[in-house]
Amino acid sequence: MIRKFVLLGSLACIAGCATSTPVDISGNSAQLEARQIQTRQYDTLDKTLTMRSVIATLQDLGFTIDQADAELGSITATRYDQVTMRMSVTVVQRAAEKVSVRANARIDERAINDAETYQDFFVALDKAMFLTLNKVD
Repeated sequence: MIRKFVLLGSLACIAGCATSTPVDISGNSAQLEARQIQTRQYDTLDKTLTMRSVIATLQDLGFTIDQADAELGSITATRYDQVTMRMSVTVVQRAAEKVSVRANARIDERAINDAETYQDFFVALDKAMFLTLNKVD
C-alpha cells in the first residue's frame, strides 16, 4: 500500500515538473516575405506545360537539370559558375487552369533571399511560358 502512494507521489512530481513551451507556427514576417518573393501564380498553363517551361528556363539561365519529378512537381538544377548555385522549383496545380510555382535558390549552403534573383528567374519563366502557350519553339 505504501509502495502505491510512493509511486503515485513520484509520478505526480514528475508530471508537475514537465513544462511545455508554446510553439509559434504562424511564421514570422521574414518567412512570409520570402515566400511571396519566391512564388508566382499562373492561370494559363497546366502543371506539365509549366514544368516544361521551368526546365527550359533553368537551362536558358545556364543550369544543369539534376532531377525532375513530374508526379511531385519538383525540379532541381545546379549552375556551376564562380560559385555553385542550386535551384529547387516546385510546381503545384491549384485549380483546373491555375498553377503555383515556387523557386528556392541556394549558393553553397546559404539560402538566397535577394528579390532580384527571383525576379530574374520569373521574368525568364514568364517569357518561356508565353512561348509555350503560343507554341513557339
